[in-house]
Amino acid sequence: MTDDTGREIVLERPAARVIALYGAFNEILDGLGRAETIVARTNADVTPARIARLPVIGTHMRPNIEAVLAQKPDLVLQMAGRKEASLPVDALAKRGVRVAVFRAGSFAELFSVIRRVGVLTGAEAQAEAMVRGLEERLAALDARIAATKERPRVFFEVRSPNMLAAGRSGLVAEIIRRAGGANCVEEKGKFARLSEEEIVRLAPEAYLIQRGPMNPAPLPLSKRPRLRSIPAAANGRAWFVDERKYSRPGPKSVDAAEELAALLHPELSKTPSAPPARTNTSAKGAKKDSK
Repeated sequence: MTDDTGREIVLERPAARVIALYGAFNEILDGLGRAETIVARTNADVTPARIARLPVIGTHMRPNIEAVLAQKPDLVLQMAGRKEASLPVDALAKRGVRVAVFRAGSFAELFSVIRRVGVLTGAEAQAEAMVRGLEERLAALDARIAATKERPRVFFEVRSPNMLAAGRSGLVAEIIRRAGGANCVEEKGKFARLSEEEIVRLAPEAYLIQRGPMNPAPLPLSKRPRLRSIPAAANGRAWFVDERKYSRPGPKSVDAAEELAALLHPELSKTPSAPPARTNTSAKGAKKDSK
């Protein structure tokens, strides 16, 4: 099969020793019933639980090449992104390691990645079943959202206080749209660097603050004087959400869309298939930014 850099990946047999330089691949492999093929992990990846005891080979951007080679992988997986991510790929390829690089900036691209990982690991049927299940959940969500009239203006905080927001391209933007929101950020790229004054001008009606490695200790809006006046703060529609669910393309991206739909449209909680809404926490872990 061909990866998203145009590189042809040829294996004599399904990959049995896999190292993922990007954590979402471990979740995909686990969902395909191929978690036993994972032989090492980056220092940030601890799911599925069985990989916590595996050797650590460094970080997503800067893996230790010798540590990777020591595990004798027959396949290494990487997610396309910043230029730094391509450096270890090139180094490993020069050493004769088969490396597949994928791009998942939309649900359609994510599902293509899942299918191709299935091909490489001999789990094509399982990959097709996984994709079919995820597509059916999105279709059900689309049907519920179609009945709503409100499209709240949403701001997604990637990082603060040096503010970085989700722009109008990328999977986060599609999650917002599929959840029945409208991204209030006007930049067309994946990310946008903004000032707090610009956020005030954008006047978001809902504000998502991701917590995770990219944004480890964000403050609630109630502790940000300049943002206390925005509609999202005034109406109590600001929530902390899990970075690994929202910003890391993988099977949990559909969970994020369903979760956000319940936050933006609590009336959907009356539908049996929608996640339950709560007063202080959203479905499956998104926490309200209480004053």
